[in-house]
Amino acid sequence: MKSLIETKDLKKVFITDAGELNVLKDISLSIKEGEMVGIVGASGVGKSTLLHILGALDRPTSGNLYYSNTDVFSLDRNSLATFRNKTIGFVFQFHHLLPEFSAIENVIMPGLINKGSRGQGVKGSSYAEIRDRAERLLSDMGLSDRKKHRPGELSGGEQQRVAVARALILEPKVVLADEPTGNLDTTTGEELFRIFIDLNKQKGITFVIVTHNESLSSRCHRILKMVDGRLTDGYI
Repeated sequence: MKSLIETKDLKKVFITDAGELNVLKDISLSIKEGEMVGIVGASGVGKSTLLHILGALDRPTSGNLYYSNTDVFSLDRNSLATFRNKTIGFVFQFHHLLPEFSAIENVIMPGLINKGSRGQGVKGSSYAEIRDRAERLLSDMGLSDRKKHRPGELSGGEQQRVAVARALILEPKVVLADEPTGNLDTTTGEELFRIFIDLNKQKGITFVIVTHNESLSSRCHRILKMVDGRLTDGYI
């Protein structure tokens, strides 16, 4: 498998009233296309900070991030936004669905934003094609009969599945998930993780998943453990 994501000596330092806080320390890693990678570790060790940098939502203090040899942080602001929208899907612990819109409208939204910002939708898709893709994704998530419901009318697990469908609407190469099962009960969390595994097997989507749940992360291809701002590869 080819390398999809590489980091070189990533550092992230926050300036606080108490002085410098070194959150990430010289992190170099490689993630291959089609891998499922779990990142585990105690709270406050830098897992979410690392994920936000991998998703180009935040910049490192120093170091480099490459996607298939593209030096991500060398891109200008507009090019970076286009790259992020086209390449990366996000699933967070809190689903961040828009409460005034239905499930299918929430899923469609990134496609419409992409269409408006670049004059075209996903791979030149029309609105009808974007909606068809959203319908298929919701069907894959077992939500065909819930597509017209607003988030407040859905269970926590259903809301997260809508968020997963939304993350996939632009057909990203990688999905970054930050504690995606953190607000779910055990059974619902297992179901969501099974969806991730099926998407990885059937569509070859790369997943990087930050989680406290080592039982779930053990089902990934590889686990990275973060301790004091550093990663240990091969943790089992």
